[in-house]
Amino acid sequence: MSHLVPRPFGKADVGPLLDLMRGLAVFERYDQAFAVTEETLIEQGITRAPPDFHAMVVDNPGGGLAGMLTYHLIPFTLRARPTLFIKELFVAPACRSMGVGRVLMVAAAKAATTADCAVVKWQVARWNTEARRFYEGLGAECDEQWLDYRLSGEAIATLARGTP
Repeated sequence: MSHLVPRPFGKADVGPLLDLMRGLAVFERYDQAFAVTEETLIEQGITRAPPDFHAMVVDNPGGGLAGMLTYHLIPFTLRARPTLFIKELFVAPACRSMGVGRVLMVAAAKAATTADCAVVKWQVARWNTEARRFYEGLGAECDEQWLDYRLSGEAIATLARGTP
């Protein structure tokens, strides 16, 4: 595992990072709605200051990227300290069981510590039992108290018009 070193992504990683993101989209069955492009990654993750998201990557010893983790910081929470929200964690299928996911989660915990975060949060699909076991093995607990809700598409527009 000592050869697995997480690092912030850079411009040279944009193509391989996008490939991993697409892999996650296929795995989680939202590839039809996936709209991220190389331009989006550069604009929102590199050009903007502060960036809209942060990404950590791990190089594959065989070439390319072995895995990636994206996150953003929620600066104000009930704890009066930031929360680090992990948006995506994905390990290339050929690199699974090598410790890549653990190395990326350790990097996220270090970033949370640096930013004085009170909590690190993320979501996982109910059907993804393998990921749930992985996270619980790291000491994470499933938050059974809160349910996720969302508005999208026409529902946002309808509510914005004040006519739900």
